[in-house]
Amino acid sequence: MEPPRELGKALLIFGLVIAVVGAILLGAGKLPFRIGRLPGDISYHGRHTTFYFPIVTCIVISVILTLLFWIFGSFRK
Repeated sequence: MEPPRELGKALLIFGLVIAVVGAILLGAGKLPFRIGRLPGDISYHGRHTTFYFPIVTCIVISVILTLLFWIFGSFRK
């Protein structure tokens, strides 16, 4: 295909992905769970320090992105 056509297609897909992520973030406050505060996330509150590592949130996002890339990758063939 022509390079400008490929670039236009990539920009359109990228814009749609950004719009979907924005819509999800807008509606995230109404979900029964808070993204970034899932059970299993590590949180330590000391006297003068706080440490927070969202390990379960990272795993969930990784699984979702892996599935999405796998689905979109299967359409490219």
